[in-house]
Parts: sequence; C-alpha cells; structure tokens
Amino acid sequence: MGAYLQGSLFDQSDDAVLGPLRGVRRTELGDGAWIDLLTGWLRGADDLFVRLAADVPWKAERRRMYDRTVDVPRLLAFYGADDTLPHRVLTEARAALCAYYAAELGEAFTTAGLCYYRDGHDSVAWHGDRTGRGRSEDTMVAILSVGAPRDLLLRPRGGGATVRRPLGHGDLIVMGGSCQRTWEHAVPKTSRTTGPRISVQFRPTGVG
Repeated sequence: MGAYLQGSLFDQSDDAVLGPLRGVRRTELGDGAWIDLLTGWLRGADDLFVRLAADVPWKAERRRMYDRTVDVPRLLAFYGADDTLPHRVLTEARAALCAYYAAELGEAFTTAGLCYYRDGHDSVAWHGDRTGRGRSEDTMVAILSVGAPRDLLLRPRGGGATVRRPLGHGDLIVMGGSCQRTWEHAVPKTSRTTGPRISVQFRPTGVG
C-alpha cells in the first residue's frame, strides 16, 4: 500500500502478542450504552499493521450518496464466520473476546471487518452499526486498532456532548449495551499530519 507508519516508541516488539483483558475499564455512556477501553492490549501492533497492510485483499468501494456515486474514503475487507483471518493473533483476539464477554454477550464474536485509513483524508461518517440485529437488540462491537492513533468520536443519537477516544498502536475498544442504537460513532477527517491506521471490528453474526 506504500503508506508510512511512524512506529510507537512504547512498543518495540517484533511479534504480535496479546496482553490480559483484566485491565479493561468501562465507561457508562447513558441510555444503557457503554464502552470498554484497554490501551495497548496488543504488543507488536506496528508489525501487525505492516503485515495486514501488505497481505489483506483490500477493496476500494463506491457508494450512492444522494444524487451521485462517491468513493468510500477508506479501504475495506471482510471475513465471515467461516473465513480464516489474515493473522493468527486476530484469531487469538477473537477467542479471547469471546471468552471474556461470554456471560454478558451470550454469543460469540464471529465476523471481522477491517478498515484501512491511509491518511487523515480517510474517514467514516457518523453512524451506528444498525444493519441487522443491532437495530433492535443490545449487542457488542469490539474494535482492535493498529497503526497511528485516530480519534473515535461518540455522541448520543439525539445530540449531546461528544466523547473522544484516540485509538491506535494495539488499543481495544468495545461498544456494548444499547450503544449501536442510542449512540453514533465516527472517525472524522483531520488536517493534522497523521500516519495510517487499520481497525479490526469483531461482531456477532447478524450485526453489521
């Protein structure tokens, strides 16, 4: 892909290794929504970024917006429940998340969607993952970020204060409860010089 990543000074591991999930910290957002955050869950995240950027079959998509068709401002890839994930640590991450949230979620994380934000011009607009069961049921979406940090913003659907979380270099965020129905999230464009980032979104079957 040719994107340049400025590596983290705090993560010099050459091998991708997950830490324990016991350090997860929860923030209640209101209306039954919450987020869990664990910074630096993955050591060796910069090496994983390089491998995913090179090995994943990224796709550039176009979508209809009002009266015209536009480029989606990021590259995408999707792995279904029966697909082999592109790196063994992602398989380990999904298994760890399934075990940790088993009692609360009541089902497994099965799919993985990947987004490649090549620079500050790439983004995702305000939205909730309400395609499928997320429209009417409480669920979870777990996001593992590698590469340069980018801000993930969250806000109530009806308006209100914005919550900002910079994510990158192996950070984990889990959006749970009613978050997909009652809140929206976005990765906005930025005029600041920023390196590339890849996010991996683990979801249960039927949530998208």
